[in-house]
Amino acid sequence: MKVSMRAKDKERLKTIRMALAAVKQREIDERITLNDDDVLAILVKMVKQRRDAAKQFEDANRQDLADIELQEITVIEEFLPKPLTSDEVDSLIKAAIEQAGATSMQEMGKVMAILKPQVQGRADLGKISGLIKAAFSA
Repeated sequence: MKVSMRAKDKERLKTIRMALAAVKQREIDERITLNDDDVLAILVKMVKQRRDAAKQFEDANRQDLADIELQEITVIEEFLPKPLTSDEVDSLIKAAIEQAGATSMQEMGKVMAILKPQVQGRADLGKISGLIKAAFSA
């Protein structure tokens, strides 16, 4: 935040302040101190919200507003861990299926429970869910 202030980067500073405010709000609401996983979950949620908003703005032909949302995503993603490659995701899914001993779609919850802590903030859980379904149907 201080670097953005010194550089007079108003857009970046606004986004960082917004993220810090979201973290503080949750800490105050729940009267707890958040750990790294909780902060990561908040940042992931913020990115998802901005992607949805950008899509809606693009659908409404408001590219100017969509660009603001996309710029905010870029800033927030700097604070997230490096995304997983598709090969890494595939190997994690295979390992989780073996670890859970899952053989059918009914056991998908077990597989997701194993994968979620490993991929939180590094991959889209919706896409991973689709890949798990594809693995079971294959």
